[in-house]
Amino acid sequence: MKRAALFACLFALTTPVFAEAPGDTAGPITNQAERDAIALRVRGGAACANCDLFQIDLSYQNLAGRDFTGSRLRQSEMQIVTADRARFNRANMSLANMFGGRFSSADFSDANLEQAGMVGGFYGGARFHGANLTGANLSGAELADAIGLSQAQLDLACGDHTTQLPRGMRVEMCR
Repeated sequence: MKRAALFACLFALTTPVFAEAPGDTAGPITNQAERDAIALRVRGGAACANCDLFQIDLSYQNLAGRDFTGSRLRQSEMQIVTADRARFNRANMSLANMFGGRFSSADFSDANLEQAGMVGGFYGGARFHGANLTGANLSGAELADAIGLSQAQLDLACGDHTTQLPRGMRVEMCR
């Protein structure tokens, strides 16, 4: 009996997860036990496209090159992460705390970054085509070499005097 339970746990930890596409603001899509198992795999180095990672804490993790396409990272903690070349396209990252993260050449195309805290992050070469930046805090963020960033997106976000933007672009000061 113990072997069967151990086998079931090991199988659950090694099986890929294919959750439904993330909603904009909905609560957890999967149950807490399943989300905990997914989080354990992600913290162990697994990619997780289309996963429910609602409120996951990935602070100080190396996420470089991993695929989170279509995943639900709403209200996630991603402080001081290294996520160079990571794929977050179509991901729901609303209300995510991305303080001080390094996102060189990451793909945020069509991602929901509504009210995300992107304070002090490095986004050199990151792609933002179609990303929702409504209410995002870009204070101190390095976006000078960002790709696909438009003035219309920046008009919905805020920053401060240390925010670095592509030439000719501006962002309102955060209140």
